[in-house]
This record gives sequence, structure tokens and C-alpha cells, in this order.
Amino acid sequence: MFRRLFFTIFLVVLAVILYFNSNFKTISAGVAILLFGMIMLEEGFKVFTKGPLQNILKKATNKLYKSITAGAFVTALIQSSSLVSVITISFISAGLITLSEGLGLIFGANIGTTATAWLVASFGLKIKISALAMPMLVFGIIFSFQKKLALKGIGNVLAGLGFFFLGIHYMKEGFDIFKESIDLTQFAITGYLGVLIYTGLGIIITTILQSSSATLALILTALAAGQIEYENALALAIGANVGTTITAILGSLSSNVAGKRLAGAHFVFNITTGLVAIALIFPLAKLVNQLSELFNIAATDFTIKLAIFHTIFNILGVLLMIPFTQTLEKLLTRVFKEKIDKDIDEPKYLNEAVLKFPSTVITSLIKESKYLYKNAIFEIVAHGLNIHQSDIKSDLKIKKIIKKSTEDMRTDVEDLYYKKVKVIYGEIIRYATTAQNDLKLNKTQNKTITDIKIANRKMVEIIKDVKELNKNLTLSLTLDNPYLLKEYDGFRKKATKVLRIIYLFRTDEHPEKYAEKLLELKIEAKEKIRQSNQSIDRLIRENLINAEMASSLFNDYTNVNDMIKKMIEVAELLYGKTDSLLENNESKKKSA
Repeated sequence: MFRRLFFTIFLVVLAVILYFNSNFKTISAGVAILLFGMIMLEEGFKVFTKGPLQNILKKATNKLYKSITAGAFVTALIQSSSLVSVITISFISAGLITLSEGLGLIFGANIGTTATAWLVASFGLKIKISALAMPMLVFGIIFSFQKKLALKGIGNVLAGLGFFFLGIHYMKEGFDIFKESIDLTQFAITGYLGVLIYTGLGIIITTILQSSSATLALILTALAAGQIEYENALALAIGANVGTTITAILGSLSSNVAGKRLAGAHFVFNITTGLVAIALIFPLAKLVNQLSELFNIAATDFTIKLAIFHTIFNILGVLLMIPFTQTLEKLLTRVFKEKIDKDIDEPKYLNEAVLKFPSTVITSLIKESKYLYKNAIFEIVAHGLNIHQSDIKSDLKIKKIIKKSTEDMRTDVEDLYYKKVKVIYGEIIRYATTAQNDLKLNKTQNKTITDIKIANRKMVEIIKDVKELNKNLTLSLTLDNPYLLKEYDGFRKKATKVLRIIYLFRTDEHPEKYAEKLLELKIEAKEKIRQSNQSIDRLIRENLINAEMASSLFNDYTNVNDMIKKMIEVAELLYGKTDSLLENNESKKKSA
């Protein structure tokens, strides 16, 4: 509600200013073109986030200094800290990296944003940038119309850079024209009062533009045109940094816990950096002057000096935060807690953030499916057989387990399905389908998601099988027929044996030997589905069971073998394969 009201007021005010002040139109158009360029840059680089960029960020998180370096490098390259934040949130949400590892990327991204100031100050304002922007736009548009995804990405990057530089050109032109009628330097305020006022102004501008890079470009072009004082420009730069926290907070309101924690980290980091920069603004300004003299930078080259200042206080902020990374992680984990629903199980790894990239959604789908299999299907099947899970996981012989497990556990299979499976299963299918429809997947990735869907469908079929088996098993306990009970104990013994081997297959350090046993049991189950049970035939011939009992036994004989086959197939699909992306990378290496 607040955002919509603020946005409406902003549009009305902007329309009035543009109507009454024609000089402001050029500056506004420049800002709009620059922002459009940054959007195109981000879209262009998204094409390449599937491969190199994601791999760089994922592999660089094992050490804090490496993650900071990677975050800074990638942000400087793609000119978008927001895209790095999106990738980081996706990685954390999918469990690919921890929050502490993600913090390093965010710290680095703040350093990387200083590249914008250097780009504008040393390049954008020193030459006739519009002459360079035009060819970039021409070639960018040509490439963006190509069918090949990589060429489209290159086209968007080139066009984005073209619009970025063109926006700087118009902003500079606008301020040059603007100063002929109005001199904004008359509003300059010195001392700490000026620092506080202009820092606040920088926060407001960044909140409106939703981009600290765009705010910095605006500050630098105004500074180059002599429309703001250097001291006030420093405060505006601090405000731009702090203002990005508002954008991050607003963006995280609809995100998952990982997004909120990361936004919280962003807030703490930028507020801390901002407060330190405000407190030390004048000593830092003197340091910039000394460095400028050391590197022969002209005393009046305020744009370069602003870029130096912006870099120094961001690096200073990172150095201050590094010792408190673990403390910050604990604080954020305590403040933003996972939602726990005691009645119905909900997805643990699936959220909107993971849908940004193929690698994160596939990883999350695999983890969610394994969670469902391990914590719901295993329990439902075991309890449906009147067997305790702890007995299956123990070293106790199967015969002894069956012998001692004679009580009806009164398992409501349907109730367990609705409480533990239905919601998670529905979300797995929804996310899998969304990924296949909305993301550009390669053949390996698409097949992996299809396999995940098949595995989950089989899990639901297993529950249906065990529901029918449990009903007849419970009935057999009341009929007081030892021959009937013996047959059902045989069914339970076979299913329990498979559950134990599957448990060892997914938990043992050397699962290969159990994989072979599962394959043998699957083949055996397939064959027995097609064959009649001689034991049941004998019981019918000798009149030891009635027709109704025989009918139940025949149905459950097929059900048990079908259930065993499906349980093994699900285990093979979920635990017998490596991550599809790893497979894909390996195949690429081999082909190279």
C-alpha cells in the first residue's frame, strides 16, 4: 500500500516538474535511458548465469576472501549487484551455499559496485561517449535479433552498455543546459549538517531510482557540470550506498527466509558502512587528497576523487564486517526463523528464489524429493506394515523383526498422506513443471526434472499400494487364521528387507554393493508380478483359506511386488544418479 502511494505521488510530482521545467527533461531522459541500459545489461548477463558466472560464484564460497573477490569481480563485470544478490539468494535457498558463504558474495558485491563510479568518472565523462554508444546500440540490436541464445545475450549486453553511455551523455548535457538557468551550488551546505542532509537526499534518490549505480552516475555528471559541491557529492555517495538497503528490504518482503536474511545482512553492512563513512568523512576526504597527489591526479578532478572515496569507504566497510561474519549469521538466523507448521509438512527446499536458475531449481527438487522419500514414504510404508522404523535401521535380523512386530499400529495411511505428502508432492510437481516451461533447460536438465516427476508419482502410487495392503493386513489380525497370517508375514518380510537395503543404499559410504542387491530384487519383483504364488494355490487346494482370503492374498501378492519394484525404482532415480548439472559439466569436459 505504502509503495503504491509513494509511487503515485512520485509520478505526479515528476509530471509537474517536466511540464514546468523543460531543462529538467534532458536530465530525466538521461536517467531513464541509463536505467534502461542497466536493465538490458542485467538481462544480457542472465543468459550466461547458467554457466561461468554461477560456477565462479558457487566455487568461490569455500573461503571468505575468495567469495568477497568473486562477488566484487562479477558485480564489476556485469554492473549489477542485484543480479549477484538474486544468484546468491537462489544458492542459499537451494542449499548450495550457507548464509555465511553468501555474506562474502554480498560484501564483495558492494566493492564491485564502485566500478560504476570508475567507469563513469574515468571514461564516461572524459570522452565524447555518445560516439561510442551509437555503434554499441547498432551491433547490440543486430545481435539481439539472432535466434541463438548466446548471441541474444551478447546483443543485450552491447545494447545495455550503449544505452548506459548514452544516458550519461544526456545527463551531462542536461546539467550543462540546466546550470545556465539555475545554479544548484547555491543550495550547498557545509559541515556535518550538510553531510547529514545530503546523505538523506542520496537515500531518497536511490530509493526512487532503485539503483545506487544510477544515483552515482547522476551525482558524477552533476559534479562534472559543477552543479554540486564536492563535499556534498561525497555525502550523496554515502546516501546512495545506504539507499540500496531500502531496495533490498522492499525486494525481500515477498521472498523466503533466505532472502530476508540476506536483505538483513545487506542492511546491517550498508548501515554500518554508512555510519562509519559519515563519522570519518573529513579524514577520508583528506586521505583521498593525499592519494590524488601521490598518483598525480589533478586537485580539481573531483569525479575521480569521488570514485576513490567511494571505493575506500566500501572496502573499509568490508574490513570492518569480516571479523563479525559468524556473529552476523547467528543474529540473522535468530531474527528470521523458519516457519514451522506442526500439522502439515510443507516444502523445505522449494521457494520462488530457486526458480531463477536451472541449477538451483534442480538441486532443490532433488533435495525435496529425497526429503519426502526419507521422512514420509519410508515412515508410511514401515508403519503400514506394522514395523517400527528403528527396527528397519537396526542390525536385528528381518525374521526377528517380523516375529516381534505382531501388534496393529493403527496406521491411518490416508491421514499420513494428507499430512506428510500431499502438499510437498503438489509443490514438487508445480515447481518441476514451471521450470520446464519457463527456464531454458538443456536435454540433460530437462530429463532430470522429468525423472524427478516420475519418482514422485511413483511415491504416491506406493502409498496407494501400502494403503490397500495395510487394510488387509489389519483384517488378517482379526480373522485368527495362522495360514493367512503367515502369508502376510511373508509379504512384510520381503518389503522390510527392501526397506532396509534402500536405507543402507542411501546412507552407506559404499552404496555400490546395495545397488546390486536392489537390482536383483527389482528383477525378482517384476517376475513375480507375472507369476502365480504356489503357496497361496496350495492353501486354496487344501481348503486352509476361504475364497475371500484367497482373493485378498492374490491382490496383495501383486501389490507387494509392484510396491517393491516402485520403491527400488524411486531409490535408483533419486540416489543412483549424480546431479544432472555435474553430469553435464563432466560430459562437456570429456567432449573438449
